[in-house]
Amino acid sequence: MVEAIFGCKWSLTVYQLLANGINRPGEMVRSVEGLTTKVLNECLRKNMEFGIIKRIAYDEAPPRVEYMVTPFGTKFIRILDELEKLQREIESDI
Repeated sequence: MVEAIFGCKWSLTVYQLLANGINRPGEMVRSVEGLTTKVLNECLRKNMEFGIIKRIAYDEAPPRVEYMVTPFGTKFIRILDELEKLQREIESDI
């Protein structure tokens, strides 16, 4: 699972966007240079399959979709944060 998530270089960016309250796909694409709708949708789909994020579709016109981190996703992201801290420690020791 971790390998598949890291295979999508945008997953960490998506987690950061969600943490900053940016949860609509169009807003995500506009917020990150180089991120396309197609790539974002693939990344979101993969993260939903693993239960890290969930999709909320509102019955409105025009349709509105938002994404949020699941309770499992919160735990998973916490582990990724610890890995990032470890990486920084390793780099500072070199």
